Amino acid sequence: MLSLGLLAGGCVVGPDYRAPEPTLPGRYLNARSGPSVTAASLDGWWKRFGDPVLDALIAEAVANNLDVEQAKARVRQARATRLQTAAALAPSVDGSAASTHSRTSASASGANVSSNLYQAGFDASWELDLFGANRRSLEAATRGAEASEEDLRATLLTLVGDVAQNYIDARGYLARAALARRTAASQRETAELTRAKVDAGASSPVDLAKARALAASTQANVPTLEASFAKSAHRLGVLLGRGPEAVVARMRRDATIPAPRRPLPPGIPADVLRNRPDLRQAERKLAQATALIGQAEAALYPSVTLSGTLAASGVRIGDLANASSLAWSFGPSVSVPIFDAGRRRAAVAVEQALRDQSHAAYHGAILAALEDVENALVGLAQQRLRSGHLDTAARGYREAARLARIRYAGGSSSFLDVLDAERSLYDAEDNLLQSRILAATSFVALGKALGGGWAGEIDATRARVIDSDTGPRLATRPAPRD
Repeated sequence: MLSLGLLAGGCVVGPDYRAPEPTLPGRYLNARSGPSVTAASLDGWWKRFGDPVLDALIAEAVANNLDVEQAKARVRQARATRLQTAAALAPSVDGSAASTHSRTSASASGANVSSNLYQAGFDASWELDLFGANRRSLEAATRGAEASEEDLRATLLTLVGDVAQNYIDARGYLARAALARRTAASQRETAELTRAKVDAGASSPVDLAKARALAASTQANVPTLEASFAKSAHRLGVLLGRGPEAVVARMRRDATIPAPRRPLPPGIPADVLRNRPDLRQAERKLAQATALIGQAEAALYPSVTLSGTLAASGVRIGDLANASSLAWSFGPSVSVPIFDAGRRRAAVAVEQALRDQSHAAYHGAILAALEDVENALVGLAQQRLRSGHLDTAARGYREAARLARIRYAGGSSSFLDVLDAERSLYDAEDNLLQSRILAATSFVALGKALGGGWAGEIDATRARVIDSDTGPRLATRPAPRD
């Protein structure tokens, strides 16, 4: 029996997990070489925008977002599953009690004979984990719980990025709509000037029609931009766990496009393995899949269960305490797999294939993460260059439009020059705004790609729904559906 206990405590089958060591480049292609960065240095990356409204929206989203609530519930589920699995390593004991009253009729005397029988006892069983099936199952459940915690962190990272992105989009649409309104107003002034010239015989009605058409065409962009703003603002409300209309009025108070005040350190490619929660989650899932192979393989070997029973019976309750009423039994039972037409070995092959899928998924996630960082780095750098050129172009077109209006008012320039200058100015300024939006978007993408997330504490132990009156009670009929 001692040898059985030793086997139960230390024998396992199946592969032992070893974390992969992927080969990564020493630096990013689109960034200068720099020191390694930690997740702590990336947490709160959105604060580099210096926008208190954005900071407040992200904090509110973290506290109330429903995707985060689901991720918290998955953490609680995984932890409870682990506790369930761990219980298989311990013995189980069940108690029972019975009271029987019987009456029989004697055929000779015709009298009724009554009797009582009282019984009480305990049943215990313990499966000796000879080949580690239960320990491998517990290992898998532990890795699953760890993966769920990383899933929560990944959900928070995605949430922060989504809030920041929709905030930037909403601000950008408002800024572009404001530009369209200002430009249309200026173009209407030009149209009024043209009308005066037409009345004076100094200009053609064709020029007046073109001036009015240009102003109307510019104004026509406003409804499209307003609709796009509404979609982004509605999305923000939902991300905050509130109604779509919750932040629309708040967002209309400012149309400034956020711009990062400080850069993000990219670090080195190896940092993403430590800093990105989705990669840590994929690695934990690989560890879980490896443990499940051992659990399936243990089914190929014999299993031993120790079971025992202690029971007492008597015609009176007091008899249950007498030693003479006690009965007990104890002994092992052995189950040996003999023939199952390959079912157990097929189960091992299934788990091995699932492990291989997890292995490929992990390495694929690493490549995708490196791709995300490289794309964000090059996008941010190129948009900054593009914004510089567009700013120069907008200043040039602004001066050209000013001079064209002056010359047109003085009669030394044709209306065609004004028309071309105003159209070019609006396109240049709108392109500049779009470039600033894309630059801010690339900064958000870089923060997410590097693994920056929420640095505050997240309590996953508290349930969102608190049940009451869960003890034994009389059943009630469910309320009828309308």
